[in-house]
Amino acid sequence: MEPSDLTTSIRSELGPLLSDGALVTDPDVVGSHSRDQALWCPDEGALALVRARTIEDVQETMRFATRHRVPVVPQGARTGLSGGANAVPGCLLLSLERMTRVLDVDAEERTVTVEPGIINQDLKDALVEHGLSYPPDPGSVAISSIGGNVATNAGGLCCVKYGVTRDYVRQLRVVLADGTLTTIGTTTAKGVAGLDLRGLFVGSEGTLGVVVEVTLRLVPALPQPLTAVATFADLRHAAAAVADLMASGAQPSLLESMDGTTLRMINAYRDVGLDEDAGAMLLMQSDGSGNPQTAQAEVEAFAGFAEANGSIDVVFSPDPADSAALVAARRLAQVAYEHHAQSHGGGQLLDDVCLPRHRLPEFYDRLDEIAAESGLTLAVVAHAGDGNTHPSIFFDASDPEDVARADAAFDRIMEVGLALGGTITGEHGVGYLKRGWLARELDEGNRAVHRAVKAALDPLGILNPGKMFTDL
Repeated sequence: MEPSDLTTSIRSELGPLLSDGALVTDPDVVGSHSRDQALWCPDEGALALVRARTIEDVQETMRFATRHRVPVVPQGARTGLSGGANAVPGCLLLSLERMTRVLDVDAEERTVTVEPGIINQDLKDALVEHGLSYPPDPGSVAISSIGGNVATNAGGLCCVKYGVTRDYVRQLRVVLADGTLTTIGTTTAKGVAGLDLRGLFVGSEGTLGVVVEVTLRLVPALPQPLTAVATFADLRHAAAAVADLMASGAQPSLLESMDGTTLRMINAYRDVGLDEDAGAMLLMQSDGSGNPQTAQAEVEAFAGFAEANGSIDVVFSPDPADSAALVAARRLAQVAYEHHAQSHGGGQLLDDVCLPRHRLPEFYDRLDEIAAESGLTLAVVAHAGDGNTHPSIFFDASDPEDVARADAAFDRIMEVGLALGGTITGEHGVGYLKRGWLARELDEGNRAVHRAVKAALDPLGILNPGKMFTDL
């Protein structure tokens, strides 16, 4: 069917089956919803946008897509960094961002059931009155949706102690490629009836089905932490302190690192008083699981390991305002990177490589080599406690040679990450940006399993094509 005929069918056949106003075919609106935040990922060719308000909207969209073999790209808040929500030619964009309700809070069972479009921070705020908390807190906590977090198995700052998204998913309701609505998992604390398919869909990036409802495990409201900051001459020594602390059995509730370039970029964006002379900074918190003595002991242990690894300075604060200010400064990193890029050629390519913690010092040494070889500026923030690093490459987007150098540096970073026993993505996902690298990380047996699962659940290949599975 020609695109013009298909667009007519979308309007005449699909439109009347959807909630009022859910179908959008205006090219400008469709175009504005056709990409996430990734660079170098195509985003052309969407025919229409469905702004689903109900599960039935999603089902009707998938039934139509199956009848006409139309690609469907599920979307959340489009804050991703891998091109996973980008349009593909001839597709329907299926947005879940208007499905934002909290459907149920079960304080006794410590669970919450939500629609996928709810923003992570909005969920956290809704739980305060119940004395409960949903710990996963990606850097984009204020703008990313729970559905998107599920799609990429998002992590965050406190995940070093409290775990990532998959550790909290109890049950999913999913619309499959043919429009079938199915329930996966249980709302109970335990359940082993059948295969654990939750893990299959968490992190599947919209390639196996469309998540339309999520039941999450909750914990009691997190205790107020103690905070410590240590500065170092370079990232290598900071990383060594991290490896030593975590090997000791400590359980910090947050352990983040920023290199000197990041500290200076954050101050340039908003002067928050970070030490610009330092080569690296570690931000550590311990809540002691509610025990002040445990928290104090862990902070003191952190100071000891920092000093043993050559820290320049270590400072502590029990003041909640100080803690909040330091965490807020850490969350400014990506905004500061964007601000720097805009004033220095417009190019910023953010990577996401997770490594064993004891390999972090060597990884940072290799990053220094890549920066020197490419002549480009590199900056690094990391969820250091769990080895999840986020190197950013800055370049002049108008200079083809600079773009080529950035592209090569990006590939080198992932090569080094794999060579050191790491993975190409800890939380941002594969999407379009890293689809070629997934095949390099997985062995042939693993790739075959991926292909078999995809073929079983999406035999027509209409769910988010051109992304994760393309090169497998």
